[in-house]
Amino acid sequence: MAANVYASATVDDTTGEADGGNQVLAAATVDCPDVTTRLTSVPEQARAEVDKELAALDGQIAEAYKKLGESAGAVQQDPGFADNAILGPLEEKRSATLERIVIAIDRVGDRPEGLDELAACTVRESGNASAQPDAGQDGDGQDGEQGDQGAGGQAQGGNGGQAGNGPVAADYADIKSVQPNVARPALTDDASRGTFSSSCGVNENGLFNSDNVIAAPGVANGAHHFHDYIGNQATNAFSSDEDLAGADTTCEDQGDRSSYYWPVLRLQNGTQEKDADSPGGGIEGNAGEIVTPKEVTLTFVGNPRGEVTAMPRLLRIITGDAKSFVNGPANANASWSCTGFEDRQLKDKYPLCPQGSDVVRTFNFQSCWDGRNIDSANHRTHMAFADAAGNCPAGFKAVPQLVQRIVYDVDAPSLEDGGRTTPLFAVDSFPEQLHKPITDHGDFINVFDEDLMKEMVDCINSGRTCGSGADGGGDGGEEPQQPQEPTATPEPPAQGGDGDTGGQPGDGAEQPGGGDRPGDDGGQQGGDGNQPGDDGNQPGDGADKPGDGGQENPSEPPAGTPATEEPAGGEDDATTPPRAEQPKAYASPSPGDGKAAEADGRGGDRTGNGDESAGGDRTGDGGDEAGRAPGAGAPTDGGRDAQAADGTEPQAVSGGLAETGAQLWPAAAGGILVLAGFVVLRRVRRT
Repeated sequence: MAANVYASATVDDTTGEADGGNQVLAAATVDCPDVTTRLTSVPEQARAEVDKELAALDGQIAEAYKKLGESAGAVQQDPGFADNAILGPLEEKRSATLERIVIAIDRVGDRPEGLDELAACTVRESGNASAQPDAGQDGDGQDGEQGDQGAGGQAQGGNGGQAGNGPVAADYADIKSVQPNVARPALTDDASRGTFSSSCGVNENGLFNSDNVIAAPGVANGAHHFHDYIGNQATNAFSSDEDLAGADTTCEDQGDRSSYYWPVLRLQNGTQEKDADSPGGGIEGNAGEIVTPKEVTLTFVGNPRGEVTAMPRLLRIITGDAKSFVNGPANANASWSCTGFEDRQLKDKYPLCPQGSDVVRTFNFQSCWDGRNIDSANHRTHMAFADAAGNCPAGFKAVPQLVQRIVYDVDAPSLEDGGRTTPLFAVDSFPEQLHKPITDHGDFINVFDEDLMKEMVDCINSGRTCGSGADGGGDGGEEPQQPQEPTATPEPPAQGGDGDTGGQPGDGAEQPGGGDRPGDDGGQQGGDGNQPGDDGNQPGDGADKPGDGGQENPSEPPAGTPATEEPAGGEDDATTPPRAEQPKAYASPSPGDGKAAEADGRGGDRTGNGDESAGGDRTGDGGDEAGRAPGAGAPTDGGRDAQAADGTEPQAVSGGLAETGAQLWPAAAGGILVLAGFVVLRRVRRT
């Protein structure tokens, strides 16, 4: 099989000439059983040693994958080369490592069984060599037949991205071809309805590393890809709990020293970053220009069934699966979309956003805690997703759910020429995972001060809106700011995986595709043809482009808003409770652009997502029911609801006695002159 893959992948589709190892890297990958998910119980005394051995397994796979790319000619000449020179030695190394894991656990606990069965790996096709791009999907989100360009020649250097190991055109889908697929969980009267936001910047100071202190503590380059970090500034593979507790933080509220990190997004534009020759960077297939997020929103929300309890300090949560391209989608939690279209979420495709719309990646973290552990052997079993009704598994407690939303100002790549005109973009990944969008994941370590965590819990349980950047408390009457779940599968199965989106984390309530931002319960469009992406005023259609300071596009709902929850036109139902004020957290501690917009009264957010550069509300709550956002400085009281009801734009607010007098004195002077004219006229007549 490997020989066949290489034979086809190393011949350029257009010239017939050999294209070397780059195309091989994207055409085939190394598939090894995931050991971490099998280790559900590891004694605490053995945890450090086991973590190091698990990291060694990752390094062995990365090394074997690199050798695959370097061995195209040898495999073509000798079909047994891959087995003899790559997979055989890999199995031997894995067997030895697995035996060390067994010994470490057996020394202090029960001997694990069956790990030796996980040593053997295979070479498998990635699906990239013959994959077709998804830019021509039909209206129901399924694969269309348009577009005849193959993966060969899709990107710089041949088949797949700057480093030759992805992405390819088939990794993208037009967001407008995806049907709305997001819905809210049902709520009860006991639901915890508040939200708490923390504003921690966008990693504008450029803190990156290829470590993962949760999954591979004590191991440099344990992630084999680079992460963005915001919040805690001491996070690396060797950080102790004491280091994290005493570190500086980028969060506005210094009581939040939590660590928030995720794989960087890169443009495949030929840029050589500082990590180009570093492990985890260019030498492991993670190449291109690192893109700083335009906006990052961190919002903690409640539970649809009842109150939440405090997270334990130093709780670790990993959401998503960095190896889901090979492992399958069971633990995947990727959600990709575009501003103005966040009622449509993609799991295993990058979105092609229309002009003026930004790329959005959303993480809805697990929100059920086992009540005992701050971590677990596989870094998963101490946390769980709630079910479709919002119930936690037996023995688990509901804790505030982190909803993390990251926005990027990147253009849709030019798939027809492999990104040469407009570069491809992709997340960093383990080398053998080929930068597939389904591998997206997020990490969180809770380092909130206990008092601030208590404040968060009280805020959420009492139905208020709190936190750095929030506008103030609400009245508790709003629907809880629950993340959303997809109601239908919007895209075809992931390449190489089983593609079954039914295999979601937990049993589905907080599954991937939640992408809706907390607070987006208003302004959604019904089925009247005014969905985002219709042929009306789409983002970038030239009418009201985001950031132009003009009127907000009334045909688009706030980003992340489900398109089926309220009647067409967005009128509030008579039974709809009043809205509470929503959180506003700026992308950086100094929202200068937002203040400038406030000063001139322009106000509207970019595509309903409340970007601060236009002075809008970040969580998209401030708009009227047709999806408009108020201007910065607009009133935050019931006057907003009145404006929303009649569909008018907020008017400029001015006030002050001196200002009022300054505006009225010309009228008063004019009145005096009129009276004087009448007096003169009467005297003239008498004479």
